[in-house]
Amino acid sequence: MAMIHDTTRLVMTTDLNHHGFLFGGTLLSWVDEASFIAASLDFPTGKFVTIGMDDVTFKHGVSNGAILVIRSEQQKVGRTSATYLVEVFCGRGDDAQAKDIIFTTNVTFVNLDENGKKKALPV
Repeated sequence: MAMIHDTTRLVMTTDLNHHGFLFGGTLLSWVDEASFIAASLDFPTGKFVTIGMDDVTFKHGVSNGAILVIRSEQQKVGRTSATYLVEVFCGRGDDAQAKDIIFTTNVTFVNLDENGKKKALPV
């Protein structure tokens, strides 16, 4: 059964670009952090680094004061890596609807040993 983890963020003035919308780099950072947390919760003894993020497409701008839900769902688990589908919604928790989706991607992490080499995921 796939694990799903939600993270909530408030868009603040310091998160905006020069046009008054959420800066894309900030959202990417939040997506990376939220999916890293999901992987770390699913594999508590893992030592993960991000190795890839699929298509990066923003569906529409996000204004100051918006509440975002970043949902990370485990999609694939390999021998040394795990991939999460990440969807970002405007809304509050259960109020977040598919119509409010502003961003989606897959983020893949690899588990490393103490020497920085790929290591089998903990079971």
